[in-house]
Amino acid sequence: MRHGKKVNHLSRTDSHRRAMLANMASSLILHKRITTTLAKAKALRVYVEPIITKSKDDTTHSRRTVFSYLQNKEVVSILFRDVAAKVANRPGGYTRILKMGNRLGDNASMALIELVDYNEVYKSGEAMTEKKTTRRRGSKAKKADSPVAKAAPKAEVAEEVAAAPVEEAQAEEVQTPAVETEEKKEE
Repeated sequence: MRHGKKVNHLSRTDSHRRAMLANMASSLILHKRITTTLAKAKALRVYVEPIITKSKDDTTHSRRTVFSYLQNKEVVSILFRDVAAKVANRPGGYTRILKMGNRLGDNASMALIELVDYNEVYKSGEAMTEKKTTRRRGSKAKKADSPVAKAAPKAEVAEEVAAAPVEEAQAEEVQTPAVETEEKKEE
């Protein structure tokens, strides 16, 4: 029985599967997107996302750890130099899997796996949605120009005007004793 064993072995031995995932991860980091079967894409996502998370911390130890998985110096340098800078503020979810249909030869379901921050098509779509920041309630400028605001009772306006000089007079009274005490100190 295989209760609780969630790793997809992909019909390969352990060493073959690890080598294949390392090669696919290197290709993904190098080319930013690859086309593969859906099962391999899902296995690759589980394999490569912790590696990308590890690349956010640029230390010798993390570089050696990532190199032990990828076994390619050029890919490790690209990962720590370019990819880590782009995903620095992203809390996870660095890859996207897009289903493409079935392969003609064996009818295997195909998928495109890509790094999220390198897709310019989706970024332009996100920029368009980010521009709209208004809410339903409207702004204060619109409320001031509305007919309801213009038809406000004049009594309320008169109270506000009458209250303003009283507040100014109280403020002057508070300042006056302070000025007198400073003049006395100078003498």
